[in-house]
Amino acid sequence: MAMNFEQARQNMVENQVRPWEVLDARVLDVLARVRREDFVPPAQRQLAFADMCLPLGHGEVMMKPVLEGRMLQALAPTPQERVLEIGTGSGFFAACLAGLAGHVTSVDMHADFVAAAGQRLAAAGIANVALEVGEAVQAWQPSGQFDAIVLTGAVYRVPARILGWLKPGGRLLAVRGESPVQQVVLLTQEAGGALRETGLLETDLPYLKHAEPPRRFEF
Repeated sequence: MAMNFEQARQNMVENQVRPWEVLDARVLDVLARVRREDFVPPAQRQLAFADMCLPLGHGEVMMKPVLEGRMLQALAPTPQERVLEIGTGSGFFAACLAGLAGHVTSVDMHADFVAAAGQRLAAAGIANVALEVGEAVQAWQPSGQFDAIVLTGAVYRVPARILGWLKPGGRLLAVRGESPVQQVVLLTQEAGGALRETGLLETDLPYLKHAEPPRRFEF
């Protein structure tokens, strides 16, 4: 029997995401509208709404729906804001950000990810996302600053150069720490440039390139 994707998407929102303390109506609405099944790899389509990370290739994964919901809620983009996403992946999270923010720039080091995400976003009629190919931790440089930044791959430490891309008063959401116990943290820039940190929850994601923990020598 063919899967009812519309019903499965609504069940994901009501039975997975909402019980995980995601109560922001805008976030729930965008998760209910964006067709997640169109952004997963074709071989994974029947698992689009499962409570699990889905492999994308290159050692990367698509985050669980519940984690995506919590991260969107914590970042809380507004229609007036410019958002940077580091780690395009399938393009689904960028599509959700696009439904909440004014404009989204998304960068990924894998050109095939960027090409596929561009096709998916175009097919969904989403026009306020600019995609770029680049390695953001050490090399890529944006042309301006952003109201909000989200890292969809883990970092051992948040690179200072990325924090420099925040506008005054901006905020950055990252998965930080050492696997298998990493923490989702929200860093908010306050007056004078100080950062206020809010810890949200624990998770475990693959690291961004060049953002892994330092190698330890074992004897």
